[in-house]
Amino acid sequence: MIISVTLNAAMDRTVAVPNFRQGHRHRSVESRTVPGGKGINVARALGLLGRPVIATGLVGGSNGDWIVRQLSRESMLTDFIRISEESRINLAVIDPTSGEQTEINERGPSVQPDELGSFVERLEYLAAGAGLCVIAGSLPPGVDIDFYATLVATLRARDIPVLLDSEGEAMSAGMRAGPTMVTPNKLEAEELIGHEFDTDDDLHGVLCELIDMGPEQAAITLPEGCVAMVGEGAGQRMLEVRIDPLEPISTVGSGDAFAAGYIAALYDGMSPEMCLSYGVACGAEATQHLGAGRVDRSRAESLLDSVEVRKVEAPAGV
Repeated sequence: MIISVTLNAAMDRTVAVPNFRQGHRHRSVESRTVPGGKGINVARALGLLGRPVIATGLVGGSNGDWIVRQLSRESMLTDFIRISEESRINLAVIDPTSGEQTEINERGPSVQPDELGSFVERLEYLAAGAGLCVIAGSLPPGVDIDFYATLVATLRARDIPVLLDSEGEAMSAGMRAGPTMVTPNKLEAEELIGHEFDTDDDLHGVLCELIDMGPEQAAITLPEGCVAMVGEGAGQRMLEVRIDPLEPISTVGSGDAFAAGYIAALYDGMSPEMCLSYGVACGAEATQHLGAGRVDRSRAESLLDSVEVRKVEAPAGV
């Protein structure tokens, strides 16, 4: 079983608005509202990829009731802790004429210490029957930035591999606890290391900086795939994994689909190269759908032949 943790669950509404312009009145041509938050998106994709997954985390109020009810309708196993405050609502506006997207995300509810304690107990219970865990998304406001580090340490003490996908200080703190894999995008990676990077030669150094922060392995997701540092010791290597991007309907949640593909292949015992390839294929296929966490398994697997994996040597002087 795979555990997917979402501490700041949401109702995610995506609307398609042609020729969207700020300050003008528009009519949408398509809309979709689904349970969201990065961990839920990953869990949805894992389910569509045919892997056993249980979604857990925190939900509250009528929005939380709706989230759990809708996940049940999607045939997803869930075990959430209920909190007193209302779960958030997020909005993404997609302009199909330009491919641009605008996201407006609420911060989320405040969470009481006893509610967090109940969740840690629930995670320890679920860990007894789990082989992998994904911890993804933002922390609710007011939760200590070390909380992800606590969860990672709890799971790693039980020898459970953990993929961590968050941002900012919570991500930095969580990385110090030694997750198995982290998967920031380029902007998130720049925030984590504290400087921008532009060239391919920069990537080796950036990945090394990320590894120095604590995780065993790291992958930076890009529109055309990812670059990653995998293995350890003499077997450590940098990989470039690329695919020709598809004409997107929406890129919302493509990073979550990448994480799901990576975890699905890891659950199957695949090599790092195959895990990254499957992640890239799933991330690319997910751009063909409106709404996060949507991925067609057969189409994703058909894209694997289009994925190129290349070992990259460290630049001279690095």
